[in-house]
Amino acid sequence: MCDLMNDLIRKLFVDKTDNIFLQFFRFIFVGGTAFIIDFSIYILLCYLGINYLIAAAVAFFISVIANYILSTSWVFNQSQIENRAVEFNIFLGISIVGWVFTEILLYLFVDILSLGLILSKIIASFLVLFWNFGARRLMFYGKKLN
Repeated sequence: MCDLMNDLIRKLFVDKTDNIFLQFFRFIFVGGTAFIIDFSIYILLCYLGINYLIAAAVAFFISVIANYILSTSWVFNQSQIENRAVEFNIFLGISIVGWVFTEILLYLFVDILSLGLILSKIIASFLVLFWNFGARRLMFYGKKLN
């Protein structure tokens, strides 16, 4: 039984993998960490009186650095891109598209639908998660989602 648990833990958290379900599990874990960083900075900046769209941009880009490190070393750790500068620029490009989606969704939810800053941020983050995973898996791993 212990060997089975050790194998499961190793498979989930340690071994390199190309399994889409394990990668998505890890991506959710990494995304959760990045979300905590992003959300905490967003709330703090909003509390300090900074416009919510500016706060979202600052928080998003700070969390991108943590997300990059964890994603490329743990989630998509078999990247087909060998040049780290190219890899980071691709990651940043995908993140910028995600940030644009986030800003549009925040504006829609806060200013048009009046959902509130916190609920709007949570919904936007959840929706953008699927863009980020699909685009990063395709770009870093070079395989279509199937």
